[in-house]
Amino acid sequence: MTILCVNVDHIATIRQARGGDEPDPVFAAAIAESAGARGIVCHIRGDRRHIQERDLEILRRTIKTHMNIEMAATEEMLGIARSIKPDEVTLVPERPEEVTTEGGLDAAGHLDELREHTAKLLDAGIKVSLFIDPDETQIEAATKIGARMIEINTDAYSIARGEREIHAALADIGRCAALASESGLRVAAGHGLNYRNVSMISAMPEIEELNIGHNIIARAAFVGLEMAVRDMADLIESAC
Repeated sequence: MTILCVNVDHIATIRQARGGDEPDPVFAAAIAESAGARGIVCHIRGDRRHIQERDLEILRRTIKTHMNIEMAATEEMLGIARSIKPDEVTLVPERPEEVTTEGGLDAAGHLDELREHTAKLLDAGIKVSLFIDPDETQIEAATKIGARMIEINTDAYSIARGEREIHAALADIGRCAALASESGLRVAAGHGLNYRNVSMISAMPEIEELNIGHNIIARAAFVGLEMAVRDMADLIESAC
């Protein structure tokens, strides 16, 4: 059964736009969990454009399901992870000028430093996932690094147009999900998934969880967060 994990970054983005206290991503996480989310995801960036340390501290105390913090593989972020002690850290690439994460982590190109960083997180009792493109070389690198899980970047699938392009992107994801599972890695997926395209990804047996944020928060502006989460969770469940 594929589960839904909800990313609350975009709630924090709205809050930071005015510099006030609302809307609160902590409150959003509680609503998401009550509506069927099986985990909460949040990305703390070096520039603190949305999620803040305060959010992580309160989320750690209040989340009832599973807490996954996305972060870059830096010493600063390692210190935050060790302090907060989430259930899981997903290591992601990060560039200051990007609007959202652009592409997967180059695990193969940074093997030694990521292996060392992963070991430090594992020593702190934190599970480690790598956000990578659907590329066999990156999956092989993930196993060498010592990650327990990968999150497959579904961006190419989400922007694909036309039946041939869509099926090619799905084939890449399916092949890499199978390889990762055979290699002993747990498999998640996310980036650009929405109510129209999520079912085909949910139907892949190797994929255990989907991490979705932007499209749920966008829909919540019209139907409310609780219904937006329930609708997505229902789509995922019906496709499994």
